[in-house]
Amino acid sequence: MPLKKEVPHYIGHKKRLRERFLSAGPEALADYELLELLLSLAIGRKDVKPLAKVLLKKFGSFAGVLDADIRQLLQIDGMGQSSAAAIKLVKESSVKYLRQQSINRSIISSPEALINYCKAAMTGLRDEEFRVIFLNSKNEIIDDEVLCRGTVDQTAVYPRKILERALHHNAASVIFVHNHPSGHPAPSNADKDLTRILKEAVGAVQIKVHDHMIIGREDHFSFAEAGLL
Repeated sequence: MPLKKEVPHYIGHKKRLRERFLSAGPEALADYELLELLLSLAIGRKDVKPLAKVLLKKFGSFAGVLDADIRQLLQIDGMGQSSAAAIKLVKESSVKYLRQQSINRSIISSPEALINYCKAAMTGLRDEEFRVIFLNSKNEIIDDEVLCRGTVDQTAVYPRKILERALHHNAASVIFVHNHPSGHPAPSNADKDLTRILKEAVGAVQIKVHDHMIIGREDHFSFAEAGLL
């Protein structure tokens, strides 16, 4: 009688993880188990628990793993292009989802959706990025664009370019958003000067500035909430 082939232990483990996720949601799984489940979509015939734990140790958290760039992920032993792509797909899909949740919604009725989108899109970036959100006369978001990318220390922002894009969108108002890769969202004197210059520039053509938000690693700063506009 031929011997029965032994089923690898991780096959049943992955199945149990999937069933727990489907029945009880992500809160029923530890961070390394969520990563296991994600990695198993790209790496089917291997125990990925050790790799999931290595990734968490390297990048500090589940969010840190999603924020890591492709090059960083591929430096981890056991990570290939398929598994790295799966991780980045989750991050970029969440950003796209949150963006679509914000577009054509009033910032008055859904400010949290806008903040969540900005945090998802910009938290974890290694360099500064300056984004402009364009709104119509009903305070609904028309579109948003990244107009400037800079170094870790500074971003070159050109008022003329912002004016051109605002007029292109026929925007009635705008929101400026940029990130602080250092993690601290408190505005610098340069941030305050920039806000004043940009407000004057768009104000000259009757475009209102609703806010200038700075996205940090754990929190955000709002010029409007701080009374600095």
